[in-house]
Amino acid sequence: MSDPLQNVEDLRARIQDNWEWFLALGIALVIGGIVLIAAPFATSIAITLLIAAVLFVGGLIQIYHAFKTQAWSGFLWNLITGLIAVIGGIVIYVNPVAGTFALTLVIAAIFIAQGVSQLLMAFRIRPHEGWGWVAAAGAVSLVAGFLIWMDLPGSAVWALGLIAGISVLMNGWSYIAIALAARASKSV
Repeated sequence: MSDPLQNVEDLRARIQDNWEWFLALGIALVIGGIVLIAAPFATSIAITLLIAAVLFVGGLIQIYHAFKTQAWSGFLWNLITGLIAVIGGIVIYVNPVAGTFALTLVIAAIFIAQGVSQLLMAFRIRPHEGWGWVAAAGAVSLVAGFLIWMDLPGSAVWALGLIAGISVLMNGWSYIAIALAARASKSV
């Protein structure tokens, strides 16, 4: 069994030795995030088409798996869910705008559910340190979900693209922060 502290030190040394690559990746992701945010509808459609492709290919593999394991008791279930995934992928591909609308609706519902559960958890753990941050995150999720929901169908034009862009942008900033911290600690 390896020593966890040694693993952390090895990882730290690797990051320090390659901080420039972490910085370059971070900058590329920040630029990519800005592009995604600047073109939210195109990003939303691209995400929808990617999900359609994943559903289609995954469904085909699941159907193949169903026939390869026909003796297994889950044959019918695998076959049906595979067919649903294939059909869903085709339907979304044929009409990506409707698929984007459906995905936006799902995202709004997830944000609302996440917000409610975070608020409930925050009040359950209160007065523990940090409960306010959990409550704030829940409130932001709840408000975001309601804003997306209330703006439907208009939010289908921007919501998925904006969310994806913010995610990529924040990932980029995290790599930049890691790179700059590694550079600073390397020079010490």
